[in-house]
Amino acid sequence: MTGDGTVGKALHVLDQVAAFGRPVRFAELLAQSDYPKPTLYRFVQTLTNQQMLAYDPDRQTYAPGIRLVRLAHAAWEQSTLAPIARPHIDALSAAVGETVHLAQLDNAQVLYVDKRNAGKPVQMYSQAGKVGPAYCTGVGKVMLAFTDTDSMDRIIAQQSFHKFTVHTLTDAEALREELADIRSNGYGFDREEHEPGIICIAMPILSEGGRVLGALSVTSTTGRTNLAGLEGYVPILKETAEKIARDAQNWSFPDYETKEATGI
Repeated sequence: MTGDGTVGKALHVLDQVAAFGRPVRFAELLAQSDYPKPTLYRFVQTLTNQQMLAYDPDRQTYAPGIRLVRLAHAAWEQSTLAPIARPHIDALSAAVGETVHLAQLDNAQVLYVDKRNAGKPVQMYSQAGKVGPAYCTGVGKVMLAFTDTDSMDRIIAQQSFHKFTVHTLTDAEALREELADIRSNGYGFDREEHEPGIICIAMPILSEGGRVLGALSVTSTTGRTNLAGLEGYVPILKETAEKIARDAQNWSFPDYETKEATGI
């Protein structure tokens, strides 16, 4: 439960609606809500009036509203690496012929912000806009490995350590050992830890100061290749990550100049 007052509570209700992954009836929302019925109804009506939720009178259901779509598009354009990285992940995907993911940390989870499928795409969980666990995905682990100690501790404490496959890391100690290896090597793997048969090699995208901006991965299947084969992509992955980081710095620099000039 959030402690950020009315706004935080309203956002919590939005999160609840979105988590259903489909239009939801008020009774369903109430059954999972911590709020009394009058309070929840007031939030739902306010969010609907503000077009943050959309109400279907025929089905009597609520879904994320069109205003959220506009805000999401603006956030994608202004607050993710996706527009900056687009030409670079296009080139990477064409060069390797495998699926490429671009991700950023979303609190304690991984947010996939863009994806390029291989010539022969494979059905897998990850899609642009979806969130996934940090402890058992390649992109999640490489971002965790290069975060500061306090952030790493906080994020690890929030992991569920659900065992998705026989290869999934299931405790914080094992994860920390893996993160130490990733920091030493500069890249990491997903060894069928989230989905059976799906493997990847991942590289962090770091600012000049070493801050984690995001991560890239090349993903394939055990039917196509193996971890040693994926490791051959380390040079082009590293080069692509550096190009994205450089462009991200150049993109943000004008805003930095404005703040310096105005003193804001």
